Amino acid sequence: MKKLLKYNSCNILISDNLFNELDYNFNILKDKKILIITNKLIASLYLNKLKKLFYSVTNYLEHIIIPDGEKYKTMTTVNNVILILLKKNYDSNSIIISFGGGVISDISGFIASIYKRGISIIHIPTTLLAQVDACIGNKNSINHKYGKNMIGTFYEPKLIIIGLNFLNTLSKKEIYSGLSEIIKYSIIMDKNFFFWIEKNLKNLISLKLKFLYQCVITCCKLKINIINKNKIDNISRILLNLGHTFGHAIEKYTNYNYWSHGSAVAVGIIIATYISLNLNIIKVEYAKLIRSLIIKAKLPILGPKNINVNDYINIIKHDKKNNMNGINLVLPISIGTAKIFYNVDKKIIIKSILDSKQDLLSKL
Repeated sequence: MKKLLKYNSCNILISDNLFNELDYNFNILKDKKILIITNKLIASLYLNKLKKLFYSVTNYLEHIIIPDGEKYKTMTTVNNVILILLKKNYDSNSIIISFGGGVISDISGFIASIYKRGISIIHIPTTLLAQVDACIGNKNSINHKYGKNMIGTFYEPKLIIIGLNFLNTLSKKEIYSGLSEIIKYSIIMDKNFFFWIEKNLKNLISLKLKFLYQCVITCCKLKINIINKNKIDNISRILLNLGHTFGHAIEKYTNYNYWSHGSAVAVGIIIATYISLNLNIIKVEYAKLIRSLIIKAKLPILGPKNINVNDYINIIKHDKKNNMNGINLVLPISIGTAKIFYNVDKKIIIKSILDSKQDLLSKL
């Protein structure tokens, strides 16, 4: 199975097994100096196979292994990689290949966008979350002590290569994490997709190829539809942040340990749904459907036990969507539709966080 999608000038190759796609034209790499950025686990599993695939078009292929995890998505890691690029005299025609999950994609894209005012980047995402979300959309970012993804750029990759075979070595926790972003797409954009996920959830969790293939293609198309229309963070694109305001707060509060991005976003979606309930903009039946699907996807609906309301409020004050007038949030208003709400009443936010902690939807 193979599918080629396109957004702007970037091709997205979706394959059931990347290493079988020898007929794809990789001439973009021809006679280029290439640095693969990856992590220890991916390198041990797949790096030699990837190099073998690309040696047919280039002889200058090096790699660097960086620590994986949100807590390493920092300027320190960026500087360490740039020092290597400079010492080895990578020129402006060189190519960086990100080979890993969302953290590797973010760091690599950010480095490519600033090194010598921009060099080419190719993404090869190896997690479900990265394949359906992180690698698509031109966003590259690193974290700051005041919050997640506070420093970043918009920079379009030359190519995205999605190999579904990489998902076979993921832990169940990583699969569940990816499902969170998939569910997010359905809530904000596609009611039919929501119920398709609900119907086929067991097939997705067990990595049945036919269903994975359809799911990844659908997510890519949904995001491409937004990216092709919206270059920067305008209203349509901001909808992709459903659940991320509170999800990022959880990640920041726990110092990017223990909580996966997808798990944190799942709780964020639940809190956003309670805010919608308290604003009377979503029906209880829809809110219960959202909660039910998140639970079926083996994702949490309750945040860390020790995070309190003030912790949430203090962190979300720094959210990128905010302005001088107050806290702005993406909220679901039905299955398949979400909207941005500006200057949301802090009292409503506080009540909704408390409601979510008590899991009030289970009693309705």
